[in-house]
Amino acid sequence: MMNGKHLKLSAFLKISIGICVFILLFSSALHAQDWVKTGTNLGVQRIRLAAANFKAGSSDSLTTPLKTVFDATLYNDLKNAGVFDMVSKSMAPPQAPGGPQEINLSAWAAAPSSAEMVAFGSLSVADGRVSVQGFLFDTKNTQTPQILGKQYADVASEENARRIAHHFADEIILRLGGGINGICETKIYFVSNRTGNKEIWAMDYDGAGQHALTHLGSISISPRVSPDNSRVAFSSLGKDGWSIRMYSLELGRLVSFTSPGGTTISPAWSSDGSKVAFSSSQTGDNEIYTTDASGGGLHRVTAFRGPDVAPVWNPKSNAQIAWVSGRSGLPQIYIMDSDGANVQRMTDGGYATSPSWSPNGQFLAFAWDRKYGPGAPGGQDIYIMDIASKRWIQLTHEAGANDFPSWSPDGRHIVFQRAQDGRTEIWSMLADGTEQQQLTHDGWNAMPNWSWK
Repeated sequence: MMNGKHLKLSAFLKISIGICVFILLFSSALHAQDWVKTGTNLGVQRIRLAAANFKAGSSDSLTTPLKTVFDATLYNDLKNAGVFDMVSKSMAPPQAPGGPQEINLSAWAAAPSSAEMVAFGSLSVADGRVSVQGFLFDTKNTQTPQILGKQYADVASEENARRIAHHFADEIILRLGGGINGICETKIYFVSNRTGNKEIWAMDYDGAGQHALTHLGSISISPRVSPDNSRVAFSSLGKDGWSIRMYSLELGRLVSFTSPGGTTISPAWSSDGSKVAFSSSQTGDNEIYTTDASGGGLHRVTAFRGPDVAPVWNPKSNAQIAWVSGRSGLPQIYIMDSDGANVQRMTDGGYATSPSWSPNGQFLAFAWDRKYGPGAPGGQDIYIMDIASKRWIQLTHEAGANDFPSWSPDGRHIVFQRAQDGRTEIWSMLADGTEQQQLTHDGWNAMPNWSWK
């Protein structure tokens, strides 16, 4: 993490280029209190849910290892959801029920498990295929206890066992979590240097399946996945400088995007996938521009002395854009209409960067050092702000330099980067700052972006 001096792009390119747009144009180092309410702390009683180990339904040699993967994935998915009080495996009744006729609801409802709901079922492997039957029962309803009954089948592999567990977990979360889709099948895109260069990578929401997407041998940063999960826009350093490039997840290769001249960085998709916003210095200062999804129809949105970077659309309406501007000195978070009208400054000082708009359009998450300056006891932490009232809450405290938050599509989680003890890794947490967990452990990993679905 750099000190408090403003850095010009030319100086930045001679040192460690990989920390995205804000560090391209400002330096970084980045602390608060108050509160706003999010989807995870509205005072709703959490459902006490048990996830039984599934019953082995066949003697195939793959049954036990795939069941082990499935059981662990299902339990962790439900635990990570942020809406359940999970029953510890040690408190579960000893018998693993494989179907409705084998479940003893009174045993699950009684102490020590005291479950209100129980997920259970069977997993079998035959002829190279894995089959799963999954059920969700209400332990208090002895007449019609079944809430869900699902069947899944696929080629027998650990990846598919995880995928089926993710899908079943999302079905449970949707049914019990207020009709909001779960995030177990979502992806996180990020930057890693594990191949020797800063490339764009992807992983499952829980950190599994980490793999490189790009192999450009240069410096690629700021990945932003499209709402339909078909493309990833990112900034990349090439022979002509920084430009926006586009990677097709369907084709597994780069596809055409018309990037304007100058230093063009920090792309962001509108929630309907029809537009891309970014920052470009083609007229001198970095300003915010928008184009259509292929890079056509270039439109300049800001025009003010001082760099304007890191735009993000209000996903609820696409009628507003939040961004970072240096027009008042140190970078601050602003919002405006998508045509540049009705500019409002949101942060009241310090050093604020990396805005991310919540799916419901109500909150901004961002990185903020409220006591920024030489000798100040500040720190770079993640905050969320209620846009209407400008009330905010600090989510991270005294744990490294935290930056680049990105909301999950259910609005209950945030992924972010943390630089601490000489390492930079990707972490996730609930949107109230609790249950923080590290997702990456190898190399330098930064600038995460959560998929839309």
